[in-house]
Amino acid sequence: MITKFKILFFVMFVGAFIGVNAQKKEKPNIILIMTDQHQAEALSVAGNADVKTPNLDRLARSGMRFEKTYVTFPLCTPSRSSIFTGKMPHNLGVNSNEVGDNIIKSSEKELMLAKALQLAGYDCAYGGKWHAHESSMVAGNGFDMIAPMGDIGLAEKSIDYLKAKKESKKPFFLTVSFDNPHNICEWARNEPLPYGNILSVPLYETPQLPKNYQQGNSFPEVLKMEQDANKKVYPTANYTEEDWRQYRYTYYKLIEKVDLEIGKILDAIYKLNLRENTLILFTSDHGDGNASHRWNQKTALIEESVKVPFIASYKGKIKTNQVNTTLISNGLDLYPTICEYAGVEVPRQLSGKSLKTVFEISNSTLDRDFIVVETKFEGKNAFGSSGRAVVGKRFKYVLYSWGKNREQLFDLENDPLEMNNLTDSKSHSKILDQYREYLLDWCKSTGDASFLKKVILPSNSKLSSSALFDKPY
Repeated sequence: MITKFKILFFVMFVGAFIGVNAQKKEKPNIILIMTDQHQAEALSVAGNADVKTPNLDRLARSGMRFEKTYVTFPLCTPSRSSIFTGKMPHNLGVNSNEVGDNIIKSSEKELMLAKALQLAGYDCAYGGKWHAHESSMVAGNGFDMIAPMGDIGLAEKSIDYLKAKKESKKPFFLTVSFDNPHNICEWARNEPLPYGNILSVPLYETPQLPKNYQQGNSFPEVLKMEQDANKKVYPTANYTEEDWRQYRYTYYKLIEKVDLEIGKILDAIYKLNLRENTLILFTSDHGDGNASHRWNQKTALIEESVKVPFIASYKGKIKTNQVNTTLISNGLDLYPTICEYAGVEVPRQLSGKSLKTVFEISNSTLDRDFIVVETKFEGKNAFGSSGRAVVGKRFKYVLYSWGKNREQLFDLENDPLEMNNLTDSKSHSKILDQYREYLLDWCKSTGDASFLKKVILPSNSKLSSSALFDKPY
């Protein structure tokens, strides 16, 4: 009888042990690595010969790199708020980095990504720059903070966390968020850099200017006005071509600096044998003008500011050496993607789409005609100008709230540098009206009342502009 009891107990124990481990295998560890102000083209694997990113390159070669990934808003706090809630910034009440307009509505806090994963049995940890809205992670967002904002020592503290979790029976969700190449902002103002200065070099060692360096005749007046109004944010008004080349050199060196830190984490993942059951994602919160259209910083709806890198790698699940052109919104799509991998039901009110099928099944894509990017210039010296970009599979429509040339249409297939505004092209009039309709309908469906009153109606619309106003002013 005692022997039978021992055998039964042993079977139950082994069954429970197998069940726990099977459950762990079903739920992968998830690591999200982020940089700040990192434009999409600033990767050597993307063909950029002016920057060397060997670690991000090898991550890309180990999985899938996406070439058409856009942010919801080209600014830190609104973009990051989207990534961890899966919603557009205007729905969250986050319209800038400025105090009073940068805090996620309390009603939206319950849907924070880490909270959803915690309920599914995940340990959730965050290291580095949070900025949604506090600079470092704070209580109430579902994450345990393993490191405050700051790039120095962030990789090492992240590796310590990975070592501690190696034998854990619970899956983990780790976000490692680097500040660089954001230090280009301090460099542009001729200020010391928080993580070490970048020395200037002879002009012949600097990158050439981009082909779209000049602001064309149809460059939006509103951008010029905002640029002139805030000299501290845009201190480049009097830059010479030589200054801009030094800017580009420094920007790429800051990216190389953060690539080195990311490499430490990737090495640790391999050494700790975590690669087999870990989904690794890499992206950024926005890009940088990097001298295109004589623009530094972000906020403008130019490609260099709104399009970012995105890489997904999962050994045995995502095929290697893939490049994908699916149209993605990282602020809307990361949330449902991570939820699906974690076995978490995606909240029905979210409009983003899981990318799991795109990652794992060849030739899969998303049923999506366009994504929308929003923006607003705020601050002590800003005019509060706003804008929306509707990015389709080929065309991109941009509308700012006021000013000459506030409306733009670009054929990104033939004009990826946005040098030829097609709004006056007769042969593109139907496409222009289609994108005007897209924006009109989107503003209505997402409750974007503030920008709805700024839209330009299609030429064949039967609506009066008065129908766009909930109140006159």
